[in-house]
Amino acid sequence: MKHLGTGIGWRPEIAAAVEGMPGIDWVEAVAENVCPGHLPESLVRLRERGVTVVPHGVSLGLGGADRPDEGKLADLAAAVEALGSPLVTEHIAFVRAGGALTASPLLEAGHLLPVPRTRDALDVLCENIRIAQDALPVPLAVENIAALISWPGEEITEGQFLYDLADRTGVRLLIDVANLHTNHVNRGEDPAKALDELPVEAIAYVHVAGGFERDGVWHDSHAHAVPPAVLAILSDLSSRVRPPGVLLERDENFPAPAELARELTAIRETVEKASISVLPEASDPVVSAPVAAGALASDPVVPEVSEAPEPTEVPDEAAASAAASPAAERASGAALKASPSTDPARQRLALAQAALLSALVAGTPVPEGFDGTRLLVQARALAGKRADVVAKVAPELPEILVEAYRKAFVAYAHSHPMTGGYRRDALDFAEHLLLGGRLEDPDVRRRVSDWWLERSGPAPLSQHPAARLARATRRVLLRR
Repeated sequence: MKHLGTGIGWRPEIAAAVEGMPGIDWVEAVAENVCPGHLPESLVRLRERGVTVVPHGVSLGLGGADRPDEGKLADLAAAVEALGSPLVTEHIAFVRAGGALTASPLLEAGHLLPVPRTRDALDVLCENIRIAQDALPVPLAVENIAALISWPGEEITEGQFLYDLADRTGVRLLIDVANLHTNHVNRGEDPAKALDELPVEAIAYVHVAGGFERDGVWHDSHAHAVPPAVLAILSDLSSRVRPPGVLLERDENFPAPAELARELTAIRETVEKASISVLPEASDPVVSAPVAAGALASDPVVPEVSEAPEPTEVPDEAAASAAASPAAERASGAALKASPSTDPARQRLALAQAALLSALVAGTPVPEGFDGTRLLVQARALAGKRADVVAKVAPELPEILVEAYRKAFVAYAHSHPMTGGYRRDALDFAEHLLLGGRLEDPDVRRRVSDWWLERSGPAPLSQHPAARLARATRRVLLRR
C-alpha cells in the first residue's frame, strides 16, 4: 500500500483552509459527495499539487444482509477513477434493512450501525467484501465503527472479527482509534486487547477524531477536539506498527484553521514519538497474512509452507502495484478458500437487522436481549443525525422554520422511517408539516409550500422566464 503520511478529511466548509494548510500529505473525501464529472475545484487543485485524495464511502452497507448494490459499487469505482486514488474505503456496518429477504418495507438507518460479531455476520460480510473487491479498480479497506449498542449473543471479539475478516478476504483495514475509544466507554471493550488481536500489518491507514461524553455515553461526533484518550490509543497502535497514513476527521463545528493545524501537529508528533523503535510501516504488499492473535507487531511474519511459498522481493513499482491489486490481496492467506452458500446466514442476519432497525426508527418493540435504554439513546442519535443531514441538503427548511426546525424534525423522524435518501426525506418532512396542519404561521406555511412545490418534481426546475412565470401562477392558484 502507498505511504500516505498525515492528512485531513476534506469538507467543503474547510476546503480553503485545507488548501492553505502546511504539511497536508493527503485528504479523504466522502465518496457520495463526489460527482466524477464535476469535481470540486478545491479537490482538483489539490490533485494538481500531487496531494492524494482517497474516497471514503458511507452508504454501501457491506455489513448488511443484502449483497452490495451494483449501482453503488459502480459509483464508488467512478469516484476512484476520477480522483486517481490508490485505494478506496468503506465501513464494517449496515445502513439499511428489510426488503425482499424479510418481506417487509426497506428501512434506511441514515447512519452506520454495528454488525453482530457472529459467524453468520462474518460469513456474509466476507462475501460482500469479495463482491466489492471484484467491482473496484483499486484495493479496498474497511473501517471499524463506533457503537452505542451491543448485540446480544456475540461470539467473537472485535479484534478476532477483524483478524478473520482480513485473513479470509485479504481486505485492508482502516482502524479508527476514536471508535476504539467509543467502544471502550460504551461497551466496556479494551482498546489494547483489540490491538493485540487485530492484524496490524493489514492496516491501510488510521482515523483520529473527537467526540463528547454525556450521561456515561460517548458520542463520536467528529465535531470536537481530539481528546488525550484517543491520542493514547493512537500511540499504542503506533508503538506496534507505523501506520502508512493517519487522518484527522472533522465533520461539524469547524474550528479556526490554526486549531486544526495544532491537532494535526499533535497527531503527527504522537505517531513519530511512538514509532521510534518500530519496524517498517504496515504497507508491504508481499507480507499479507495477518499475525496470530496476541502476537507482537514486531515479531516476524512467517507464512506456513503448507499454505503458500515464501514471498519474494518485489523489484520495481510496476510489480509492487500488481502485488497490491485487489486480486492479489484476495489471493493471500486463506482468501480463496471455498465457502458454502451464505443464503441461510443472510436470511437469519436480515431478520435480526430488520428487527433492530425497526425498533430504532419505527418505534417497534425492542428485540429480545437488547438494552432498551441504550436503544433509546441510539434512536435519538439517529433522529438527530437525520435532522443535521437534511439541514445540509435542504438548508432552506431550517432557515424558514428557524428554532422550530430541529424539534419538529426529530418528532417527525421518530414515527417516519427514512426510505428514500435524505433529499426524499426533506420533501417528506415538508409534506408532513403541510398536510398535518402543523404550520400555524401563514407566512411560514406559504414559504414551506413554495419550497415543496419547487423541489418535488422529477428533474431540476427550468429557469426559462416562461417556466418561472408558470410556477408563480401555479403557486398563486394553489394558495387560493
